[in-house]
Amino acid sequence: MPHDRSDFIGAWRLIDWRIEYSDGAVTRPFGEGAHGYIIYSSDGTMTASIAKAERPAFGLANARNASEAQKTAAFDSYFHYAGPWELDGDEVVHSVTMSLNPDMTGTQQRRVARFSGDDGLTLSAFEVTKDGGKRHHILQWQKLAQ
Repeated sequence: MPHDRSDFIGAWRLIDWRIEYSDGAVTRPFGEGAHGYIIYSSDGTMTASIAKAERPAFGLANARNASEAQKTAAFDSYFHYAGPWELDGDEVVHSVTMSLNPDMTGTQQRRVARFSGDDGLTLSAFEVTKDGGKRHHILQWQKLAQ
C-alpha cells in the first residue's frame, strides 16, 4: 500500500545503520555509535547526514589548512546528501542534487520505507556487490518530537 507523504514530514534521528550480507555477516559502516539525521520537508526537499561517533577535531581555525590525512579521515567518517524526494509505492525516492560523494550527485536513491509504532521508520535498500553477492542496507530512524 502506498505511503502518506505526511508520515515522513519532520526530522528523524538515526538509531542504527547496518548492512546484512548474503553470507550472514553484519557490519555497521560507521560503528555502533553512529549518529545522524534525515529531514523531510513538506516542500519536497530532504537532507540526510550520518557521522561516526568519534571524529577527531582538526584543531585549526580554518579546516582548509588541515592535512591530507585529516581531510581523508573526515571524509571517511561522514556521509551526506540532499535533494528532492517523492514517493513511489512503498519506496521513498531521493533525487540527489548535492552530496559529499560527488558520484552520488544526479542519482536516485530508492529506499523501501516501513513505519513502526508512532515514531519509527526503517529505510532499506538491496545492493549487488562486485563479486555477485548481495548486501542489504538497513537504516532505522526515530522521529523527533515536534
